[in-house]
Amino acid sequence: MKPGKRDDGSSAEPERMKRKQYEAELEKLHVELVKLQMWVVEKKLKVCVVFEGRDTAGKGGTIKAITERVSPRVFRVAALPAPTDREKSQMYFQRYMQHLPAAGEVVIFDRSWYNRAGVERVMGFTSEAKVRRFLRTAPLVEAAIVQSGIILLKYWLEVSDEEQTQRLKDRATDGRKLWKLSPMDLKSYGRWYDYSRARDDMFAATDSPHAPWYVARTDDKRRARLNIIRHILDKVPYEELPREKFRLPKRQKRGDYVEPDFPYKFIREQY
Repeated sequence: MKPGKRDDGSSAEPERMKRKQYEAELEKLHVELVKLQMWVVEKKLKVCVVFEGRDTAGKGGTIKAITERVSPRVFRVAALPAPTDREKSQMYFQRYMQHLPAAGEVVIFDRSWYNRAGVERVMGFTSEAKVRRFLRTAPLVEAAIVQSGIILLKYWLEVSDEEQTQRLKDRATDGRKLWKLSPMDLKSYGRWYDYSRARDDMFAATDSPHAPWYVARTDDKRRARLNIIRHILDKVPYEELPREKFRLPKRQKRGDYVEPDFPYKFIREQY
């Protein structure tokens, strides 16, 4: 199935999800993510989730939706900056491997080793020979990752060209989103079909039985976030652990404690 087509072959999109419905469904999924977190810690599972996709496809918002109600000590986000000169001299996969999960962790990559097959290739930051070598090597590396006991999930977030255009315009006019707009975004925008070809090559070379690609349509951000979270919950086996009955202990008595006469610097209450 092509990323732009629906399961039935049509290109029609359902009505976009309303905020109230989204928040109600997200709350239910957050409860399940907490159950998953407790199971991962208890059973010492290792989970790695890779997010790739076009600029503005919604990777950051999806990751925020996943992580906002779980512990950052269990759900870690790896969003690596541009490599240093030292890292450039290393084996390509080396800087990413050190961020893979240990027992009891879920690591989410906000872009990953697939930078080589995407932005580095399209923007000319690496040679075609290195890209071809990466495409041959990636399935072997991922096989080793999976054989080590890591549950590896790879998601490609697909946004339409019309929606991408609108989102970039929004970033340029919304002061809360200006940090998301970079010169690289504008250069990438003009190379839509170069990215399409790079994506297609990447899928053909690295979609494997042990580490398949899962594609999510993200023109409707809310619906996409819910679908992705639900998919993760379906792909990582977990059960709800029994809990002890919750009971608050009695507070100790004041005794001889006296509040100190100290000039606390309270913030100004403006709201």
